[in-house]
Amino acid sequence: MATSDKILKRSIDPSVHQMLVRAEGLGLETAWDRYEAMLPECGFGELGVCCRNCNMGPCRISPFEDAGPKQGVCGASADIIVARNLIRMIAAGAAAHSDHGRDLAHTLLLTAEGKGGGYEIRDEQKLRTLAAEYNIATEGRGKEEIALDLARAVYAEFGKQEGPIQFSRRAPQKRVGLWQKLGIDPRGVDREIVEIMHRTHIGVDNDPVNLILQGLRASIADGWGGSMIATEISDVLFGTPKPIRSLANLGVLKADEVNIVVHGHEPTLSEMIVAACRDAEMLGLAAKLGAQGINVVGLCCTGNEVLMRHGIPMVGNFLQQELAVITGAVEAIIVDVQCIMPALGNLIGCFHTRFISTSPKAKFPGATHIEFHEEQAYAIAKEIVRIAVENYRWRKPGQVVIPNDKVECLVGFSTEAILEALGGSLEPLLEQIKSGAIKGIAGVVGCNNPKVQHDFGHVNLVRELIKNNVLVVTTGCNAIACAKVGLMLPEAAAQAGDGLKAVCQSLGIPPVLHMGSCVDISRILTVCAAVANALGVDISDLPVAGAAPEWMSEKAVSIGSYVVSSGIYTVLGTVPPVLGSTVVTELLTTGAKDVVGATFAVEPDPVKAAQLMIGHIEDKRTALGL
Repeated sequence: MATSDKILKRSIDPSVHQMLVRAEGLGLETAWDRYEAMLPECGFGELGVCCRNCNMGPCRISPFEDAGPKQGVCGASADIIVARNLIRMIAAGAAAHSDHGRDLAHTLLLTAEGKGGGYEIRDEQKLRTLAAEYNIATEGRGKEEIALDLARAVYAEFGKQEGPIQFSRRAPQKRVGLWQKLGIDPRGVDREIVEIMHRTHIGVDNDPVNLILQGLRASIADGWGGSMIATEISDVLFGTPKPIRSLANLGVLKADEVNIVVHGHEPTLSEMIVAACRDAEMLGLAAKLGAQGINVVGLCCTGNEVLMRHGIPMVGNFLQQELAVITGAVEAIIVDVQCIMPALGNLIGCFHTRFISTSPKAKFPGATHIEFHEEQAYAIAKEIVRIAVENYRWRKPGQVVIPNDKVECLVGFSTEAILEALGGSLEPLLEQIKSGAIKGIAGVVGCNNPKVQHDFGHVNLVRELIKNNVLVVTTGCNAIACAKVGLMLPEAAAQAGDGLKAVCQSLGIPPVLHMGSCVDISRILTVCAAVANALGVDISDLPVAGAAPEWMSEKAVSIGSYVVSSGIYTVLGTVPPVLGSTVVTELLTTGAKDVVGATFAVEPDPVKAAQLMIGHIEDKRTALGL
């Protein structure tokens, strides 16, 4: 079947085109079809002026000057409603990241108590470093004893009634001082999220600026608290990532092996799935059923977690989850939490694929639920793998269509790995920035969104940045998009400007460094803080910028908010639902500069977005006298 213009406009990825043609031929619906069926989307929702926080409504504010209501039933204006809605998005995003961090703290606690069902402490050095940060004694103590104290300490960060959150003290003193002056230095993670829900209840906080400040406070608790805890404890339990080669895109599925897709965001189950797939009993069962092996591949951020620690191939990013199933080659798609489409439940009815949910927090229609508990982690993982392997016999080879597209990538640049590549110190990086060989650093992150051509914003923004000698660090779905086009290979240095190219070639690194999953944006904060501390300035003084070209989730709203709150100018590729309020829009895009030293901008064109970031970086270089 020929590829129509409609399909070509949905993605820049040929493997996606191939699967969308197949979906169309089979009469299957995807996220793109459902998005188009939704058009035109609700204009009130796009402006953020709908309120259903009480049952006097729902209310909606007219955007037209001469017609329609200008206040809700309670008297809330568009400014109040937009601010309330925005910070509820921040609360949801911060809750998602932070609950992820809490689950990792729980796993560390069980492991330290000897109750972890197969987990062990793999990075003892990092355990001791974190313990020292919390003033936990390490001398003469065993790793389990230290881990027990550390787990209890990070656990307490969530329910703490008064601050500070320990990792927030990694930020430069100037930044912490600013947060304190503004009253947005976070207390406990949960407290800040709960306070948003209280403030946005009818009849509580009705000052849009005051509301936004609480949103920033909760987002800081996410970035420098919940997310950072998730990253650091994952490293302790599963190992701090080091550069490792792998492959990305739908072509990593194998026609002659059992294919298992791990999807979601948390590494606790996927680590055990990887181990269980190497179990001799499971491999023997696969061979008995005619498979040549067991092929585990990743999707979204669960994929990023096992990619950067084990080199497990990445089958795709958010919008490719349905397409992986449509290949007809997937025995099981195993999910934990976040960014998992409920549509998978209907889709698997057309194939032999088993859709297996595992988290008590996340059940799906059409899924087989096998509840995961850390205490029996390996045993449960092995049971799930057995189901997948036994399902291989029901695969219909005549219905299998796997695209050929797969690209090699070099991933796993944790903060520690970057320091190692630089010879143990940030000084070589600082020297390259001072000389202008590297103009600055950009963090490019975020989701996919069918509102924009899949991967177009991600790839073209990053290409424009590296062409102009801006080193890119990346996580999440942006990282996967970059991997699929070869930007995460040392050879991609050829696409960079002369200065960045020379640096990358001398170090043997790509111009786009993979730093992990979406909670690992906390690694980017840590690097920025270290650079700022080395230069004796605030993060807002650095030649750095952020971008989320194809964002869609509430987590991304929290991420953008904590990145701006940390002093980093951030460009969004899709429009947030705030344009219904002049006060909120102006605060986020201009006024915030005088408050936290950074602002948001919105620019759908990725090349123009990159130029905004480069212009900002140039301004910061000039201010620093570089």
